[in-house]
Amino acid sequence: MTVLTPLSELVRDHNYDLGQAQTSLIGLPAYGAGGEQVGSVRDAMTENGGTIRYLLVEAGSWFTRKEVLVPVGLARIEDDAVYFDTLTKDQVRDLQAYSAGEMHSDEAQVSDLRVLKGTDYQAPATTGVAARAADHYQDQSLFRTPDRLQLLEERLQVNKDRYRAGSVEVGKHVETRTENVNVNLSHDEVVIERHPVSDPRPVDGNVTLGSDSETIRVDLGAGRA
Repeated sequence: MTVLTPLSELVRDHNYDLGQAQTSLIGLPAYGAGGEQVGSVRDAMTENGGTIRYLLVEAGSWFTRKEVLVPVGLARIEDDAVYFDTLTKDQVRDLQAYSAGEMHSDEAQVSDLRVLKGTDYQAPATTGVAARAADHYQDQSLFRTPDRLQLLEERLQVNKDRYRAGSVEVGKHVETRTENVNVNLSHDEVVIERHPVSDPRPVDGNVTLGSDSETIRVDLGAGRA
């Protein structure tokens, strides 16, 4: 699969400064064989974001709402228009219609090239059993970039993406250790003292001494670590 990128997207999305020579052809009228107007140039299609391979032509003068890709090597670019001196109406009719943003497969491109060059046309150096668009790009009669557009082939496109370079796991665990600390503790004590009566005197009124088994409870407190 060959990825084709519109020239206008390179200017818009990548801020390419391609100069007037590259961008001024967009919108120019397009003429086919015999000087008959085909329509206009809508855009230029680049491969790998650099080399122009096709001109996107809106064939409104010949067919209603049909856009086709015409190899850039067939174009003769003048200040006022783009001329495809060998492009006929029948060829444009047989070319596959192209819609902006769609993937134009190798099969579709090769089919279009054989419409333009004949059904027995072969790529200059086919590398496999199935013909690929990239093989045909070596054909200078179809894909030689006009001198006015040569500068675009020297442009460098640098893209970047993000990938997983590694991972980090974050967790926790509990460590225990023994510490020796000094703690001041206190407790209550009850001291019972017996004192002899030093000033005996009689007691007024009735006196009840209580039971000989009476118990008095006193709670004592103490601290602990």
